[in-house]
Amino acid sequence: MSLEPAIAARLKRNEAGLVAAIVQEKSTGDVLMMAWMDDEALARTLATRKATYYSRSREQYWVKGETSGHTQYVHEVRLDCDGDAILLIVDQEGAACHTGTHTCWDGDVLLTATA
Repeated sequence: MSLEPAIAARLKRNEAGLVAAIVQEKSTGDVLMMAWMDDEALARTLATRKATYYSRSREQYWVKGETSGHTQYVHEVRLDCDGDAILLIVDQEGAACHTGTHTCWDGDVLLTATA
């Protein structure tokens, strides 16, 4: 599967050929996770509406929920103004984080709002 050339031309990839993908839940607005995509992962996601990422450690593609059952149905895919990050708006079934939590952003709070 190949990415449409007009989209591929807009992407600014890192030295490994990857772009950061931020995932947001459609119903709550929660930021769920961050993963990596290359052209192939993005093309697969756009074609199937199944969130597909590239695993740097395993050096292979993975579809969210393929083994866990915690799937992501992709409603929207947006490219940021610089072309170096992708936003996926999804319906999340089950936990988004590999730790088993709903979001990967519920751990350490480094700064909060002041009164």
